[in-house]
Amino acid sequence: MVERLELEAFLTLAEELHFGRTAERLHVTTARISQTIKKLERHIGTPLFDRSSRHVELTEAGRRLHDDLRPAYDQIEAGLQRAANAARGEREVLRVGFLGAAAGQLMVGAARLFDRRHPGWRALPRELQIVDSLRRLRAGDVDLLIVSLPHDEPDMVTGPVLFSEGRVLGVSCRHPLARRDSVSLEDLAAVKMLQVVGGFPDYWRADRTPDRTPCGRPVEPGPPFETLQEALALIDADEGAFVMGAQVSRFYARPGVVYLPFRDAPPLEWAPTWVATRTSPRIHAFNQAAQDAAARGSSGPRGQLPDAPGR
Repeated sequence: MVERLELEAFLTLAEELHFGRTAERLHVTTARISQTIKKLERHIGTPLFDRSSRHVELTEAGRRLHDDLRPAYDQIEAGLQRAANAARGEREVLRVGFLGAAAGQLMVGAARLFDRRHPGWRALPRELQIVDSLRRLRAGDVDLLIVSLPHDEPDMVTGPVLFSEGRVLGVSCRHPLARRDSVSLEDLAAVKMLQVVGGFPDYWRADRTPDRTPCGRPVEPGPPFETLQEALALIDADEGAFVMGAQVSRFYARPGVVYLPFRDAPPLEWAPTWVATRTSPRIHAFNQAAQDAAARGSSGPRGQLPDAPGR
């Protein structure tokens, strides 16, 4: 008979691939997690993880077990939570993660619309940081995340574009480029490009922090950062530059930072994403509410930057 802790330990370790973080999430000791996994492996009769001093990886048997268990476990957990909520007279919560003020503004409006349409449910917007947003989505800290494209993760589903915005280059007011009215992608060769900390996929880095211009000129890497405020502080200090959405000029104005629009870069598009095995009617319903909220805030079919409430 497999115990609940064995399932939780296995599924959490399969996501984290780290015994310490798994123990923290489950509020037990690392030794308890190790013992629990060994017990489960004895019960099944085969190793589920390859372990070394440097890394933890799923075995082929572990991957198959994870793919079989994850959907069923999530469904059971959701059913138990719904029953508990109903017993307490509470509404079922959908946690919606977002990055940046514009996406947050849209999510608040979408949450209001979602709540009015579905009295038994409630949407809870939560701001995340870019450095750990995908990890937290996979870990289940949020059910849905609004991301900037490109986004192509095999285990995730990407919904329709909600809004788009032009790209700008954030530079120090002391940088020579700051005297211009606009920039080209070729001008990236004249700056040090700040680097986002974390294991972001190559396709995202190529789009947002390229190492070469379209004509092949090298782009010098700059200091790393974890949050937008860190990036703006580095730009203000003339330590580097970064490509951002035009929303920064509205929501993150700073005297020492100049935002220069690109003449030749495609717009940034924002869309919802979620883990494929956790698809639910709530997610589809919220996506519809978000699309409707975005459409109400603009005249375009996809929307531009969402207007402020009441505008």
